[in-house]
Amino acid sequence: MTVPPPQVLLFDLGGVLIDIDFQRILAAWAPYSRLSLEQLQQLFCNDLPYQRHERGEITASEYFAHIAQTLQLQAPVAQIEAGWNAIFQGEIAEAVQLVSSLRGTIPCHAFTNTNASHMACWMRLYPAVAQSFGRVFASHQIGLRKPERAAFEHICRELDVRPEAVLFFDDLAENVEAANAAGLRGVLVRHTGDIAAALADNHVDFVK
Repeated sequence: MTVPPPQVLLFDLGGVLIDIDFQRILAAWAPYSRLSLEQLQQLFCNDLPYQRHERGEITASEYFAHIAQTLQLQAPVAQIEAGWNAIFQGEIAEAVQLVSSLRGTIPCHAFTNTNASHMACWMRLYPAVAQSFGRVFASHQIGLRKPERAAFEHICRELDVRPEAVLFFDDLAENVEAANAAGLRGVLVRHTGDIAAALADNHVDFVK
């Protein structure tokens, strides 16, 4: 049986439309810590404060205070935040152009695990990305983050669409698996060609 085309496209941002590198953050913080870069890499992780920050449950100041203590950073908050925002490397131009070409054909939205500082930064640096979507569902604004099932259910309710009608793109396998478990059509993105291939497989017309 032929799979019907999706009604909505939902895109992750980091790793799909924006190139990011967490090592840039640690490199920026390293001069302000007595710890080695290797030690910083071992200590910096997706811990509970990180997740709470992405849900908007704690402020940037609270998260940066946690980071300063954990990584033994002797730096003003502004310097810690500057390092935090060093994560961004640039637009993934081919993906941004592809999404832009789709906007007149099918509704395109974004779902990103992020925080207020990062969002303000990428919206300023990459206005073409921000303008590519009808809506941007930011984890810190909706109080939910990937891979939580409730996050996908919330977005489907907000868009008034059935989960199976949503084609979702993300660069992390756990998020794709969670989307599939929630009934969406999840696609793992390793490069922009994966987006194009999934669009073709799901009968979405686009300009190559």
